[in-house]
Amino acid sequence: MTENNKAVVFRAGNEEYATPIPFVISIEKMECITPIPHMPSYVRGIVKVRGELIPVVDFEEILYSRTLPDSGSARMIVLQTDELSCAVLVNEAKEILDIPADCLKQPGLIAYQKTNYFTGVANIDNRLITIIDPLKLVESLEGIREIKDYMKTQHTIV
Repeated sequence: MTENNKAVVFRAGNEEYATPIPFVISIEKMECITPIPHMPSYVRGIVKVRGELIPVVDFEEILYSRTLPDSGSARMIVLQTDELSCAVLVNEAKEILDIPADCLKQPGLIAYQKTNYFTGVANIDNRLITIIDPLKLVESLEGIREIKDYMKTQHTIV
């Protein structure tokens, strides 16, 4: 993230996370997810957003190995990366926040292979907000290559 960046802040578990605004297409209510059999446990299914079928990944499952319970505050943050569009299911999308560069710290956790998508931690007003890089998140998910290939074939069929 550069000098002053805007990010969407969301909650997973009891923690706050953020992803840079340029990757965010929209924030949607959690509804009409079509389950797909034999997918990795973090894939809840697919959903149609703005005429496009995209996979829905459960961020609670990715981080904490537990399924996000259905609730009125649950949201899908629709992300666009070069590799894949996907909807990330979170407890709650909280706000859009300017994150000044001087509030960002680089924790040693970034070096850990399974959490290399954590690019920093913002310390703002006694809040710790972990910054997520959507590109690295998508690359780190097991089985994502097959999902990307499948989604590409769907684009050519439609």
